[in-house]
Amino acid sequence: MTAQDELRLLPWSGPGGNPCYLSTDDRDGFMSRLADNIEAVQLGTAAKLLERVSETLDDQDADLEVKQRLAKELTRALRDVLRVAISRGHLLAVNEPHVI
Repeated sequence: MTAQDELRLLPWSGPGGNPCYLSTDDRDGFMSRLADNIEAVQLGTAAKLLERVSETLDDQDADLEVKQRLAKELTRALRDVLRVAISRGHLLAVNEPHVI
C-alpha cells in the first residue's frame, strides 16, 4: 500500500461529489489502467468540445439555448480536465527524485 501522500486522485467522483482516491503501488493494475483510459476519454471529449465551441461562437445565428447548453458542457469538461491535471501533477511530484 502507498503512503497517504501518494494517493492517486481518480477521474470520477464518489457519493455526494466527493473525490475518489486510489492507493496502490501497481501503476499497471486494473484500476490504474481504468483511470488512465477514462482520463484519456475526458481529455479527448474536452478537445472535441473546444472545437465545437469555437464553431458555435463564430456562428452569429446560433441559438442562445444552444450556447447555454454548450456552456454547461464546457463547465463539466473543464472540471474533468482540472481533475486530470491535478492528479497528473501530483503523480509527477511524487515520482520526481528529490534533489537536495
